[in-house]
Amino acid sequence: MKKQGRISLYNIIFPIWMLWLFPLTWLFILPANFIIDSVVVLLALKFLKVGEWKQIYKRSVVKIWIFGFLADIAGAVMMLTVILTDSLLASESPMGQWWHQHLTNTVTSNPFSNIYSFLWTTICVAVSVFLIYLFNVKISFRKLPLKQALKRKLALVLAIFTAPYLFYLPTLWLY
Repeated sequence: MKKQGRISLYNIIFPIWMLWLFPLTWLFILPANFIIDSVVVLLALKFLKVGEWKQIYKRSVVKIWIFGFLADIAGAVMMLTVILTDSLLASESPMGQWWHQHLTNTVTSNPFSNIYSFLWTTICVAVSVFLIYLFNVKISFRKLPLKQALKRKLALVLAIFTAPYLFYLPTLWLY
């Protein structure tokens, strides 16, 4: 990552900076997220035997999609903090060297390389899962004519099945 006093950003799973560098990525990411969210919510509504599933779907899918995407971005920003912290630490210091070796290098290339990068990636995914659940219960499902317990179940299903598990994908495989 660091070369002669320079910082290079290689890859982070769901690289938020890639969306800025390659705006066409949005054309693939946004519809893919919408399709995944739609499939999950429709299957959950069917599995939970919700009577007016078409109405529920129509009234909530756009909010589910938008807030799910925001939750994924929050997790991706957390992933970026490892690189930002690395750039703030003196690369010659023991802490800077440890951080670079055990977090920056491994979170960005293979989160399974050591326990520190795995735990950090897991925390980032967990934050996204929590936010997906929270946004759906508090915003997406707020005005739906469903019992609170059913709203929570739907939100939990969405949080579990639409979490950004690609954060774990070793980017070394992509080179």
